[in-house]
Amino acid sequence: MLKQLSIYAENRKGTFKHVTGILEEENINILGSVTNDSAEYGIIRMVVSAPDKAVTALEKADYLCKLTDVVGVEMADEVGNLHHLLMALSESNINVDYVYLSFNRDSNKPILIFHADDIRAVEACLAGKGFTVVS
Repeated sequence: MLKQLSIYAENRKGTFKHVTGILEEENINILGSVTNDSAEYGIIRMVVSAPDKAVTALEKADYLCKLTDVVGVEMADEVGNLHHLLMALSESNINVDYVYLSFNRDSNKPILIFHADDIRAVEACLAGKGFTVVS
């Protein structure tokens, strides 16, 4: 199971650059990321190479952080693959909260990162239907 780092930060100029600078200083690689913003605050969600170390460094810089379990699924870069994955989840009555992409540097395939209510059920469902779940 993958750990996602969520960073709650003020929506102001330079914040994302500051976060990435902290991660660079700690030699932490960003493997996938998505940002969601509102007028005053935003959430930066990312999968990183060292999630616990990232939380420690970012909290030291006064960022509010949270680690969450997410599922990563390696998929071929082909038309319809995301739809097939979502159909498999739908058939098992599993709702996806949000998704974003990463990339497996070893296999050169995209990795879909997503969150749902019951991550263990998602992993079991997808593995049972032949999808490649990564951790």
